[in-house]
Amino acid sequence: MPNLSLADLSAEIDANARRALAEDVGSGDITAQLIPTERLAHASVITREAAVISGTAWVDAVFRQVDSRVAVHWQVADGDRVEADRVLFHLEGPARALLTGERSALNFLQMLSGVATRCRHYADMVEGTGVRLLDTRKTIPGLRLAQKYAVTCGGCHNHRIGLYDAFLIKENHIAACGGIAEAVAAAHRIAPGKPVEIEVESLDELEQALGAGADIVMLDELTLDDMRTAVAITAGRAKLEASGGISDDTLRSVAQTGVDYISIGALTKHVQAVDLSMRLRQ
Repeated sequence: MPNLSLADLSAEIDANARRALAEDVGSGDITAQLIPTERLAHASVITREAAVISGTAWVDAVFRQVDSRVAVHWQVADGDRVEADRVLFHLEGPARALLTGERSALNFLQMLSGVATRCRHYADMVEGTGVRLLDTRKTIPGLRLAQKYAVTCGGCHNHRIGLYDAFLIKENHIAACGGIAEAVAAAHRIAPGKPVEIEVESLDELEQALGAGADIVMLDELTLDDMRTAVAITAGRAKLEASGGISDDTLRSVAQTGVDYISIGALTKHVQAVDLSMRLRQ
């Protein structure tokens, strides 16, 4: 599946920012009203820890919606690796607007940079193997596209976006359809041209999926030896994706079996926000 890019996300970013501000500001920032309306200020945002940056467009959207007079001057770009204490961007504009937008803007930047940082960690672990690391649908509700964009900033790749753009036929689907061949045939009838991926739990099921014409076969928690055998059996007839039970300890070994993809829910599910700080000055 193709990776998301910022060109795909303009309307989504504006909507994300609008919802975040409605949640945070509500009927008005009463604390910011302590500051005279005419007062101008400058601010700098730094990271307190090493990170990979993602989310610059969300920051821009937040401040644009709070007050169009706010200027954001970026010192970094999405995908950049930065060390602790690095200045990420400077702000200038009405002091009220800088403070009102601060939390929503930093929430996006710290969370998306957290995703990108984790993804870069995993991408570095499999460097040189040729495998592509994929995200999953285990995302924060309402922020799936944002998180999937952040995945690409960290050097990993997007799986399907949702339930509508590709088939992923799992154990329960197979049981309900009456078998692997029946499920794959039905998928081809329902949406010709959509990618069809089927999850298998054994080499016998792999043979069935290949015979049915699956485009991608997900190897669910197979042993390393069985994965290597699966690669030999498949011989390029379909793409192979390893999934389930992937950890730091096993990731590179799985990549070295020769599978095409490894999907990891932790890329978007186990996210630790990057520690950021904004410093205001007049």
